[in-house]
Amino acid sequence: MKKISIILIFSVFILTGQAQNADFSGFVRNYTGVLYKTGDLSILQNTFNLDVSKTGQKIGFKVNPMLYHYWSDSLDLRLREVYLDLYFKNFDVRVGKQQIVWGKADGVFITDVVSPLNLEEFLLPDFDEIRTGVEAVKLDYYIGNNTLEAIWIPQFTPTEAPKPGSIWYIQPHFPAPATFDWSKSSITPSLKNSEAFVKYTALTSAVDFEIMGGYTWDANPTMHVQKEFAVNLQTHQPYLAGLNITPEHHRLYLAGGSFSTQIAGFVLRGEGAYYNGKYFQTEDPTAVDALSQNDFLHYLLGLDFNIGKVKLSTQFVQETILNYNDLIVNPEFQNTMTFLARYDTQDDLLHFELFSYIGLTDTDALIRPKITYDFDDSFSILLGSNIFVGDRDGRFGQYQDNSMIYMKLKYSF
Repeated sequence: MKKISIILIFSVFILTGQAQNADFSGFVRNYTGVLYKTGDLSILQNTFNLDVSKTGQKIGFKVNPMLYHYWSDSLDLRLREVYLDLYFKNFDVRVGKQQIVWGKADGVFITDVVSPLNLEEFLLPDFDEIRTGVEAVKLDYYIGNNTLEAIWIPQFTPTEAPKPGSIWYIQPHFPAPATFDWSKSSITPSLKNSEAFVKYTALTSAVDFEIMGGYTWDANPTMHVQKEFAVNLQTHQPYLAGLNITPEHHRLYLAGGSFSTQIAGFVLRGEGAYYNGKYFQTEDPTAVDALSQNDFLHYLLGLDFNIGKVKLSTQFVQETILNYNDLIVNPEFQNTMTFLARYDTQDDLLHFELFSYIGLTDTDALIRPKITYDFDDSFSILLGSNIFVGDRDGRFGQYQDNSMIYMKLKYSF
């Protein structure tokens, strides 16, 4: 703990002394949550975020360390971004650890897949904190109002899942004793194992659209399951005696895009991605490794509009497994809707917001009301709730015991 604190203080001292005329910003935040069911603390987190940046005519940089303090002395220091920008006449180059945000969806990751996710607290943190920075080289080439963006990532970073002991960790159920072989769960950094993405963005008077493609790794590992059978000495019938599970990431090709346009005061948005050769678990009792490789489609349609001073937005989201067979564990269609309502008072001091995920396939939901009071330009108080309801087997209903009320105190500088 002392070593981490010394490193952080020393880094800030060096940056303050050396980064002449750099811009300093950030925040200090306290985040406390209490479970409705038990009254136990669901989270007790203090956060220090420092953003140091400078933009010149030919070069710029950004350094963004973030320190999370949990419970008593548990510290998590993350360097969210640290990169250099090089500016040329018709293109820019960014080199280093960076967050890359794509797409037009709210609260859903469809083409926004370049930066991996930290899902240790499910979908509850702010989305700029859910995304993880990646070591990358990014080139933006400007063609009038349009941009061609190319990204090379030499080192694959997987999704961060909840860890055992966390209230967000769901213990998997196996029909037999299971052992894990983690030897194939990591990807060695190399040219062969690197990832590449490309996106073309066009801004026109009628519609804004993006077209993207990628050669990447599946951020979530596939569980290769080898079954071990034994024979009952009394009945002489075989039975499942054990499982050998090997998590492994696989290559994926994907292509997609997004658009937005205004129609009679409404904003119509769409986004979709097509994955080639994604693996899915099956319940095939005869298969040695019960997996099915299928193409996968993930898309949404959204509508944004205002009624008076209330901002409203809704999205229909569908995940579709193509060439489906009934042995696949996942449903053929996973349908979800989102709803957003936001109202800001005239003096812009109070902000009321309600955001909800509604699971149409699993009949469950995550409902997130919150009220923010801006005490002044630098200090805000947020009171909110995360309410999980519905089927306990659903994506959101499985966390219904984690429904909570929370408060965030935030000082920005």
